Amino acid sequence: MKRISDLEKLYAIEALENSFRTSKGSEFNTRLESEFSDKFGVKFSIGHVNATAALHTALLSIDIKAGDEVIVPPLTMSSTSIAVLQANAIPVYADIDLQTLTICPKSIKKNLTKKTKAIISVSVYGLPPNYKEILKICRDNKLYLIEDNAECFLGKYKNKTVGCFGDFSAFSFQASKHMTCGNGGILCCNNIDLADKARKISNLGYTTVSAKKMLIKKEEIQSPNFKRHSLLGYNYRMSEINAAVALAQLERLDELVNIRKQSAKIFLEAVSDFDLFTPQYIPKNYECAYWATSLILRTDNPQKDWFKFRTLFKKNGGDDFYGAWALSYYEPLLQKFSKSKKLKQKYVEGLCKNAEFVQPRIMQFKTNYWNLNEAKKQGQILKKTCKMF
Repeated sequence: MKRISDLEKLYAIEALENSFRTSKGSEFNTRLESEFSDKFGVKFSIGHVNATAALHTALLSIDIKAGDEVIVPPLTMSSTSIAVLQANAIPVYADIDLQTLTICPKSIKKNLTKKTKAIISVSVYGLPPNYKEILKICRDNKLYLIEDNAECFLGKYKNKTVGCFGDFSAFSFQASKHMTCGNGGILCCNNIDLADKARKISNLGYTTVSAKKMLIKKEEIQSPNFKRHSLLGYNYRMSEINAAVALAQLERLDELVNIRKQSAKIFLEAVSDFDLFTPQYIPKNYECAYWATSLILRTDNPQKDWFKFRTLFKKNGGDDFYGAWALSYYEPLLQKFSKSKKLKQKYVEGLCKNAEFVQPRIMQFKTNYWNLNEAKKQGQILKKTCKMF
């Protein structure tokens, strides 16, 4: 199969032929939002320039203020934390579960304070977190839940598609994700009031846009008496050509997700006869979307053995693969923020012991092989490397 098919090209050409006329300005955006809502079982979907912007919109929509705390996991792309900083709030780090690698409910409870306003869960590597426990914490403490599902398309938790559990859910269309338009994202919501506010925030605070309405009527915007902006909003709207490509990818999403699952199966089978790795644990009634195949190297010396294994794998003909992101609170930006007098939780070693243990040991084998023969070849190389190592 092809990553970009004739359908994406057809829709992109159609968007171009519309010449970006305002009368046609939301045709593909409207279709994308409507079909995405139907596919993921949510009431409202709002296109964004990227998923970080979608997270920022969600935080502003729940009235996050300066000094509010938002609990986040440290093992993920730092965009999750950056969105909290953009909202002028404080990222508070809860540790991960050592087996699933997702945010740990027990650690969330330990980090609750009077200033906690929301939790951002992350479906890391395509695996949903423990929504039952997280939602209970939210209910008991009157907190908002925002799902960061950048890596999780059609993942499931207890037979429900991920994206419908939180007050908001953000998805990414960046190039490495299950569906892509180069860059882009979408924000989902089931609450009409929150969705109306999110639309305004993502659309420059225009007075007459709403959850289902992204365009302003000509008679409104052409009038010299029209008051445009009712609140501080951002220009986070998705372009028509991005929406056109994303729509085509959405219509092909099942096959795009399934081939990644098949690639993951090949890698997991390749290491199954060895005690060298511990795969990310997938609990019963969870369905992982496998943005990547995450393997934890069993070693007491990760700084040496991780690089030794990677060198040997590549020498045998293996493709490049990634290590886990540096924990968010170790990033220079967050380290600077850690020096703030307002911050009670200092970003120091030992803050999230599980995350600190697994991070240097994780190997992220990509699953975006659009030809399964290539994945099988890499699986054989992985198996050979395990034997040699």
